[in-house]
Amino acid sequence: RCVHGVEDLGFVGHLRHRESPTMNTVQTPRRLVVLGSTGSIGANTLNVVQHLNAIAQNGDKRFAVVGLAARRRVDVLIEQARRFKVPAVAIADRPAATEVQRLLPDTHVFAGHDAAERMMNELDATDLSAAVVGSAGLPATLSGIRRGMRIGLANKETLVAAGEMVKPLVRRHEATLIPVDSEHSAIFQCLASEPAKRSRIKRIVLTASGGPFRKADKRALQNATVEEALNHPTWNMGKKITIDSATMVNKALEIIEAHWLFDLPPEKIQVIIHPQSVVHSFVEFEDHSILAQLGPPDMQTPIQYALTYPDRAVGCSQALDWSTLSTLAFEQPDVDRFPSLALAYHVIRAGGTAGAIFNAANEAAVGAFLNRQIRFGRIVELVTEALSAIERKTIDSLNTVLEADRQARTFVNERIRQAVAQKV
Repeated sequence: RCVHGVEDLGFVGHLRHRESPTMNTVQTPRRLVVLGSTGSIGANTLNVVQHLNAIAQNGDKRFAVVGLAARRRVDVLIEQARRFKVPAVAIADRPAATEVQRLLPDTHVFAGHDAAERMMNELDATDLSAAVVGSAGLPATLSGIRRGMRIGLANKETLVAAGEMVKPLVRRHEATLIPVDSEHSAIFQCLASEPAKRSRIKRIVLTASGGPFRKADKRALQNATVEEALNHPTWNMGKKITIDSATMVNKALEIIEAHWLFDLPPEKIQVIIHPQSVVHSFVEFEDHSILAQLGPPDMQTPIQYALTYPDRAVGCSQALDWSTLSTLAFEQPDVDRFPSLALAYHVIRAGGTAGAIFNAANEAAVGAFLNRQIRFGRIVELVTEALSAIERKTIDSLNTVLEADRQARTFVNERIRQAVAQKV
């Protein structure tokens, strides 16, 4: 029931014959919802949509944006809704939603913590861009899966926290997941053009820039400042993801996500440091052939590929300048300075709610660091403590995932409160 040979990629790319994804044959415009539209990935997704519509033949739009969801950035959300004439928006902050409704009187405004999920259940949409950062996007993304939608997945927490539940849901509802993270998009692109079965994959190698502390010694890492941690050398991302890159938790999350996306055991997933961020990942096969995907560090390319797959369109991102590309360097990651990488393999092997605990504890710890409540080195320490202290359970429902998430956040916040009380 799958096409283009992607049935061998795990459960990503599960495509239905009755709705071929080829942009030239599917009835257009496709109806797109963007979750997390005011963030970096969401804003870039809308830029790509605008580009694809502009270059469409005969003036026919490829995409109609029918829904946007954000937490609270009213000014950006309103500008986006007006620019794309969006009929519905969802905003988690209720007071902000009142302002949005006043300024967009003809738009259906969903408000509250479950606004995005309710909007997903009501809209007539074909495509979803899941770009919400953190576990907050999980319920709405699950709604898209249950409706059998084609989903550009930038919210890695969906699989990290609930891969055990998401995988069978994708198959049952014949949804399509196409990764948007540059590393997973690279793996997907390498595998989509390769008819070999998964058993012929020797390993996949996720590249990592190394972040701002690639050369920092362990002692300096412990007390790095917020400003230092946010100073990423190659990528321009939101604050949370940038801090995750600095701790390399972001790469740990990607290891777990790759396990679920490509149905690979942890021993077949590796990481290598690549400071230039030009090679986005590798696939090595049993015959020792290696395929890689290269491009500049610009998220618009993987976003566009997820929207147009299996086609390719004229790109809107900057092209790689081979005349200035003189060196591609690689080095092994230092797991002593970046222990989060080892935690990823522990989470995969532990299974159950371990991923939800890992993700939620990290989100809480990163928030505390950004608020200058804890030192930088304490982030991964708190995640490790949460994984040890909180009982892992088998995932049998979304409520089980959300309860593990709640317990992890409570644990981290209580540890921080106790530390503050001891100082006082």
